[in-house]
Amino acid sequence: MKTTEIRIENLSEIEKSAREFIEGMGDAAVFAFYGEMGAGKTTFIKAICEALGVEDVINSPTFSIVNEYRSQTGELIYHFDFYRINKIEEAYDFGYEDYFYSGAICFVEWPEKILDLLPKDHVAVTIQVNKNDSRTVISKSNV
Repeated sequence: MKTTEIRIENLSEIEKSAREFIEGMGDAAVFAFYGEMGAGKTTFIKAICEALGVEDVINSPTFSIVNEYRSQTGELIYHFDFYRINKIEEAYDFGYEDYFYSGAICFVEWPEKILDLLPKDHVAVTIQVNKNDSRTVISKSNV
């Protein structure tokens, strides 16, 4: 298992941290983002998408469950927010496997709601809020 840590001291460093995250993505496609409410999952995903060249409006798909973006190179990126999922069966209704096994990049917020559906080779990304309000992004990969 490969573990990496990225420290974000303040919001002005998020672009640099997003680029560092991208450099470490490797061949992985599904990234499961863990963290308490307000930890900065959406903000960090937005920074990653912007660093990948997404020009669309990037926001949390809290009500739509999934947003689709395209990078400057045309690469598909899916952004999920499962916060409002109450039963895992709800994920079946929108065909999660078509996204998770498409080879496209998938950023998943609140993955604990659908853990059994994530591909085994997903990357677990935890955003920890530190006492000084900085953040530590810890990625654990089996890839």
